[in-house]
Amino acid sequence: MDKLSQQELIRYSRHLVLEDFGLENQLKLKRARVLVIGAGGLGSPALLYLTAAGIGKIGIIDFDKVDVTNLQRQVLFTSDDVGKSKAEVAVARLRALNSLIEIEGYPVNLNASNALELITKYDIVLDGSDNFPTRYLVNDACVLLQKPFVYGSILKFEGQVSVFNVQKSDKTFTTNYRDLFPLPPSPDSVPNCEQAGVLGVLPGIIGSMMANEVVKIITNTGKPLIDKLLIFDASDNEFTVINIPNRNAIGSIKELMDYEDFCGINEKKNKYLNIQQNNPMREITVQELKKLKDAGADFQLIDVREPHEYDICDIGGELIPMAEIPSSTDQISRDKQVIIHCRSGKRSGEMVLWLEKNEGYTNLYNLKGGILAWAKEIDPEMPVY
Repeated sequence: MDKLSQQELIRYSRHLVLEDFGLENQLKLKRARVLVIGAGGLGSPALLYLTAAGIGKIGIIDFDKVDVTNLQRQVLFTSDDVGKSKAEVAVARLRALNSLIEIEGYPVNLNASNALELITKYDIVLDGSDNFPTRYLVNDACVLLQKPFVYGSILKFEGQVSVFNVQKSDKTFTTNYRDLFPLPPSPDSVPNCEQAGVLGVLPGIIGSMMANEVVKIITNTGKPLIDKLLIFDASDNEFTVINIPNRNAIGSIKELMDYEDFCGINEKKNKYLNIQQNNPMREITVQELKKLKDAGADFQLIDVREPHEYDICDIGGELIPMAEIPSSTDQISRDKQVIIHCRSGKRSGEMVLWLEKNEGYTNLYNLKGGILAWAKEIDPEMPVY
């Protein structure tokens, strides 16, 4: 680790001749160990550039498998990878890019029982996760282990980047994720990428910026986004940087916790299960729906997806987006069979249960599997997303 091989001297020559970077900083990259959480939209570009830059050891945590909908933005993967482990595919792809570094994949779900063990092996963490429980988990584990980490998030046309928990010269630490977000939002208040969408090139921009922050921290060059949050709006190329207040959140972190419980996920699951147990939801299959359509039956079909989803494909339902259902009950029949659907059956199922509990409906049915099931079993030519 004290010097570069001849192969490395050639490979990283553009770094070596770069003023204010040079040999010593390339050696710092070679000695560094970086853990990347999530090989998806943010992790893909970050991993590619960290691998190319010559980080000595890279770890990749991702329990998910490649889905065809990932290919619009997760540039590590190809169509041939659909159904395969993201972590395993990423390791193979990155080793092909740079065989001079060490790469290890962890196809596991990061949780409170394994986070400390995994993170302690690395010097710095890049968090490319897409959910609040994991973000709080990563933050707290890094605080407890005194590891810096780079944060990023994306949704629709907007991305965010920041650097947390960096030790300063006086041995104190910079702000962390809990200083920025002391409490998680309600689990129903923030849509995910499946529901709201994300511009395909946006994770490439944000993920590359995250990799840049990792390199700056390792080499102590430039000005990392410490105590600052960068917000990028891809629709108009507008950058905004805000200061993060120091709420002394580090003092409240003593141990890891149940982060799904902290973020309200367990409460939502339990509420959903209780409603189901007390009032089992009626469902209808796509085959049964087709028979009703073919027979010209008198029923109401309601689509609770968003307008941009409806524009891609529809099965003739009346569009009432999920958020508008509570104020649109006058449009939902109480006198005949009503079938409610969404993309997969999850959102529509929640709305069936909500309407039954809060509005007293007794004539509702959820379309099992939603649009995806219809496309798979009834109309394979229908475009899906």
